[in-house]
Amino acid sequence: MKKKNNFIKNIFNFFDNHVILPITRLVFRITKKLSIPNKKFETWLSKQSTLLFISLFVAIGIFIVVDQKIITFSGQTAEVLKDQKINVKYNEEQYVVEGLPEKVDVTLIGRKAELYIAKQSKSSGVTIDLSGLTPGTHKVKIEYGKGLSDIEYNVNPSEATVIIYEKVSETRTLSYDILNDNKLDSTLIINSVKLGTTEEPINEISLRGAEYKINQVATVKALIDMDNLPKKEAGVQTLNDITLKAYDSAGNVVDVEFVPNKISAEIELSSPSKTVPLNFVPKGNLANGKAISGYTFSQNEITIYGDKETLDGIDSMDVEVNVDNLSSDTSFRAEIKKVSGIKTMSVNYVTVSLKITDSSSTPVQFKIPLTGINVSEGLISQPIDDDNGFIIVEVQGASSVISTINQTDITAYVDLKGLDIGRYTREVIVKGTNPLATYRPKRTEATVDILSRT
Repeated sequence: MKKKNNFIKNIFNFFDNHVILPITRLVFRITKKLSIPNKKFETWLSKQSTLLFISLFVAIGIFIVVDQKIITFSGQTAEVLKDQKINVKYNEEQYVVEGLPEKVDVTLIGRKAELYIAKQSKSSGVTIDLSGLTPGTHKVKIEYGKGLSDIEYNVNPSEATVIIYEKVSETRTLSYDILNDNKLDSTLIINSVKLGTTEEPINEISLRGAEYKINQVATVKALIDMDNLPKKEAGVQTLNDITLKAYDSAGNVVDVEFVPNKISAEIELSSPSKTVPLNFVPKGNLANGKAISGYTFSQNEITIYGDKETLDGIDSMDVEVNVDNLSSDTSFRAEIKKVSGIKTMSVNYVTVSLKITDSSSTPVQFKIPLTGINVSEGLISQPIDDDNGFIIVEVQGASSVISTINQTDITAYVDLKGLDIGRYTREVIVKGTNPLATYRPKRTEATVDILSRT
């Protein structure tokens, strides 16, 4: 009861302070300015009942003004709700729909107060109802669920022309593409990729969509992004949520569904390596009368990384050194020639130190038998006579180097790759095991016959 009395008292005080008192002051100022010395008027105006009636009259007037919305809320305005998403009602398991706009704009027209309330009110949003429609082309309305009946709603666009297709399924072979393999450590290679898991491999994928879309699909690929690996290190890594893409024959993406829509894969990474010696390979001609008596590398071996097949075919790595016009001892940095298939090397450059001395005055000659290399399977080669069967090779260099060379250190051959049965004259190639010497054949060409082995 006490709370009720306090509540009524508070209402009275509010009314007295915010209505009666301001009106009394207003009337007092008016009478003062008009200089009305009417004591009776002042006495009448000072009565509480009079002020109550005046206040009541003013309050009723304000109520009528607000209720009839003839002041600030009387004018209509508009507000646009941009990029509203559309909720489409149809059987997604049975049909495919094309031609639907992704977003629309909704214009709300009404009084400011009503617009404010409408935006706060719950609405079913923008909808397109395709329930009950059969496959074919249809013009459908785009509707906005009204929150208030007094608000006018305009949807732009208000209609859409859609095509409904029966949804069909088809199974296709699944392959994969590797993305961002360049972001792996240079020592790592991809040994194998298994789509799915070892227990449940995935070789095929089910496509769902409109029949004409399915017919456009030429390939289906899992896009395996190496940048998403949980660990970029040697071992078996499992990558989940791999994106699937369907492509037509021109490489364009075809919009179809996948079942399942994402897969996992097991990727095996390894880091094959091999340690091999370095070969000194001089390029160019030293100053006249000079020869290389010795060389040293800052290191004699390097470690190379690549796939196993490439590494198995490499026994050494060449260091090509430009010796043009050298006449005295020198040291410089030289690049190690990288062989195709090698991903990386432990070092790319070495320091080479050369010892230069006087060349021997007369070359040493060796008689070397000529052989044919790269002969096709089922065939053999032989020189046409003794003159073509042996090559005189002149070896020149520092005396200390030449003295260590013998006939077995030199080979002479002709390259017969791709040739069939017949007689051929080919360039003579001479090589020696010691790179510090110079090897020159007296005969630059030789003639050989290629015969059937049988």
